[in-house]
Amino acid sequence: MHFHLMQHTPLHGPGRIADWLSSMGHSYTIFHLYAGEAPPSLADGDALILLDGPSAGLDVAQLPWGKRERKLVAKALNSHKPLLGIGMGARMIAAELGATVGRGTFIETGWHEVTLAAQSPFDLPETFTAFMWHRDVFALPDGALPLGSSSASPVQGFAWDAGRVLGLLCHLEASFASTAALLDSEEHLATSGNSPYAQSRESILAKPQRFDQLAPLLDRLLSQWLRHTLR
Repeated sequence: MHFHLMQHTPLHGPGRIADWLSSMGHSYTIFHLYAGEAPPSLADGDALILLDGPSAGLDVAQLPWGKRERKLVAKALNSHKPLLGIGMGARMIAAELGATVGRGTFIETGWHEVTLAAQSPFDLPETFTAFMWHRDVFALPDGALPLGSSSASPVQGFAWDAGRVLGLLCHLEASFASTAALLDSEEHLATSGNSPYAQSRESILAKPQRFDQLAPLLDRLLSQWLRHTLR
């Protein structure tokens, strides 16, 4: 399969997703929308992945590629092709499905436990630790099944259309290097505050092995996502 990946900022790349795609024998093209590259035609790829973006909010009108990407998302939802959104990408999908998207009660950054929802269609551990990097959240779209929840965010992800469409608020694709770059950026300053769920740089990077422990979770989830689609 050939995947199209939409990248919205230099800091929010595919991370371990690129490694996973290559290891599974898939090809992919990354479209750097922030650098002026236009979104592709849906017909030119077999699946679409929308990566994360600025954590400050989702104002598509302010993004030069925003309207074209939203049209691409709408077409993907009406197709039979696999669609995955992470962070901002998941918020775009949720909004297109009519769900409420907006500022969460608390900023959530760092390592937090996710409790799998009883209705989740994915075979994952009942609880697992994931990396978080957001201040905006989304409600569960109509017709979707919840992935799970954390203490700060009741909807950490969702599956729609029998699992063909997957939205993730949490980050299983994060690596030590990509996270260190985020923590050194101005974006981290924008997400810092008095939230009890915002962890320090030292705490986030204290145990590098945590990033390695995300890899089997990502593999498990993405394998099931494609399996749901290709039934």
